[in-house]
Amino acid sequence: MYHILICDDEKDIVSALEIYLRSDDYKLFKAYTGKEALNIMHREEVHLVLMDIMMPEMDGIQAMVKIREFSNVPIILLTAKGEDTDKVLGLTVGADDYITKPFNPVELQARVKSQLRRYMQLGSGQKNPDVYTVGGIEVNSRTGDVTLDSEPVSLTRIEYNILLFLMQHPGQSFTPKEIYQNVWQEDPYGEENTVAVHIRHLREKLEYDPANPRYLKAVWGRGYKLEDNL
Repeated sequence: MYHILICDDEKDIVSALEIYLRSDDYKLFKAYTGKEALNIMHREEVHLVLMDIMMPEMDGIQAMVKIREFSNVPIILLTAKGEDTDKVLGLTVGADDYITKPFNPVELQARVKSQLRRYMQLGSGQKNPDVYTVGGIEVNSRTGDVTLDSEPVSLTRIEYNILLFLMQHPGQSFTPKEIYQNVWQEDPYGEENTVAVHIRHLREKLEYDPANPRYLKAVWGRGYKLEDNL
């Protein structure tokens, strides 16, 4: 079964796409903003995305750029007739195809099948479950290798375990206590400051400007999270 994410701020369009793509072979996920789409992408296995361009909060182009940081899943843009500039931009920054509203159901189904077939035949659908990527950081949990922009990074065991934990939950914030419990596998009993020390060391090794981190962010009143700030 293929998993398809539909993202459009117009609920009528999402409902229409659900009808057009209703099939025993597809499981459909729905989002109405770019941010909702990103959350689903981080949480679920998705094989294809149908993404509207003009949306509030985060438009389809911005969401697509974020998705391309960690996934090569095929993305079909949903465009209006007058959005030729956006079509070109979308194809330039990572879209695989586009389809113009109002949709021809037969054309839509054909384009979806074509992209899914190409994705699976080329092997792109076989994601390596051992490799975690956020922006330029890549961690291989099987080999223990860590790279930043393809250059190897040497970490201590605790630094590695903290990074791997955060890489496994991109964009999700954790308190120092939660990080300590997951990495050390015990309650901190006042040792939460230990986490801050290791985060500082990780920033020194993974950030080009540790004072203004791109990846390892402090979340006010919460703790830390790892995401790409581009």
